[in-house]
Amino acid sequence: MILTDVLAGRYDVSQHERDTEVVTKPKPKVKKPRLFKVIFHNDDYTTMEFVVQVLESIFHKGPAEAAQIMLRVHQKGWGVAGVYPRAIAETKVAATIERARQEGHPLLVTMEPE
Repeated sequence: MILTDVLAGRYDVSQHERDTEVVTKPKPKVKKPRLFKVIFHNDDYTTMEFVVQVLESIFHKGPAEAAQIMLRVHQKGWGVAGVYPRAIAETKVAATIERARQEGHPLLVTMEPE
């Protein structure tokens, strides 16, 4: 097909469009990443102040929310600090444990699938 043929009326564009089929690929479905809960466990040695400090600095919780989580850990024996994709949860667990050890606290922090 030449543009001059179309302009001169020697080529039927509408016939060409009827004979042409557009094939589209289905979009691949993207799975949401699996989320993990980061859990603080109570012990008799880690101070409440340290737990609040870690929740504020590593988990970016406000003072009120950090205190709520800390009290849950203290009263119930455990508390969820947050829910994150695996890599972020692993990083936060490692950073929390490292800081706890540096300051001499035996704080136990784990993660589990939501």
